[in-house]
Amino acid sequence: MSSPPPLRLLLLSAALLTSALAAPPESLTLREPLDWQVTQRRTPTQGTVRLTGLRPADAALEYRLLGKPLAGSLPQSWQPVPALPGQAEFSAALELPAGGWYRLELRALRQDQTIATTTVAHLGVGEVFLVAGQSNSANHGSSPQLTQTGSLASFDGQLWHLGNDPQRGASGDGGSFMPAFGDALAAKLHVPIGVIPLGVGATSVREWLPAGTPVERLTTTGAGLKARPDGSWEALGEPFARLSARLQALGPQGCRAVLWHQGESDAGQARSGYPADRQISGPDYARYMKALVLASRQAAAWPVPWFTSQTTYHSESDPADDEFRRAQHSLWDDGLTLPGPDTDALRADFRDGVHFNPKGLLKHGQLWAEHVSTWLEGPGKTPATPP
Repeated sequence: MSSPPPLRLLLLSAALLTSALAAPPESLTLREPLDWQVTQRRTPTQGTVRLTGLRPADAALEYRLLGKPLAGSLPQSWQPVPALPGQAEFSAALELPAGGWYRLELRALRQDQTIATTTVAHLGVGEVFLVAGQSNSANHGSSPQLTQTGSLASFDGQLWHLGNDPQRGASGDGGSFMPAFGDALAAKLHVPIGVIPLGVGATSVREWLPAGTPVERLTTTGAGLKARPDGSWEALGEPFARLSARLQALGPQGCRAVLWHQGESDAGQARSGYPADRQISGPDYARYMKALVLASRQAAAWPVPWFTSQTTYHSESDPADDEFRRAQHSLWDDGLTLPGPDTDALRADFRDGVHFNPKGLLKHGQLWAEHVSTWLEGPGKTPATPP
């Protein structure tokens, strides 16, 4: 008759069993897409979503998409994710239907058993815009606005968020036109809208030029430039660096367009009492805008479209500057940019000083949506096929 195992062995076996039962599950880490991310659709009904992260060793990956596509229906079953065998790092491109918000579920399997899961709760395949310029392109309206449809998301350079004001990534802590823009455009196109806010209050077009670009006159505020030995100035380039970094991260055709709203800090400055030697002309403005747009396209490595507004309003006694309005219109006439809204037409009823009140923010966003959707849905066009 065999003797029972020693107590020490029993205790060791129990400890090993307890350790095995308490072992943490193998992890599945998703780097992208992020929660609330919107990916630019490539066709009216489809877009490419990058899937990257870390998986358990030798695990197969499958995904499932839940939600409402713009057209058709979603597969009911789990779909395989192509990944390099044996490597923990994975990267794949998923062709997903336009629409959302979707719930993306990902699972790792070994021998047909699920060993790890992860989820993205909000994922959209729709329309993405960069928003740049000065205060009325940022969060300087009189009160923060909320998306009423929940169809807008914004990106701050690291994370995506539901698109409520203040928009992360832009200056100011008040209201913007972006919630109204996103709501109105989503209602027309029936896909989620993503914005990447970059606006900086009180900036001149000169401050948006690439670093080292020479300019003849100092800005009204004295900001954004540095002196050269010959007495001229050059751009420090920080706003342009952020703009180009976002464009490069998105990749070719990774957004629909740049929306530019700026001009108050350049038009009529001498007339407003600022030093006359800092005033640029309308032709100067058009020249600097051309340099900015062309430099952004070079940085992006594709001809990203720009919409530019007519923006020169200072006050009810100085509501428009004809010279600068002509310069801004010339950008459209030359085919360099697409027409944005004429916000000089939004007078005192829409304003709190030079900035917009809630009524003005709503109208401003609706005007941007009208211009963008008219372009996208022009004669013979589909909603995702620009001219």
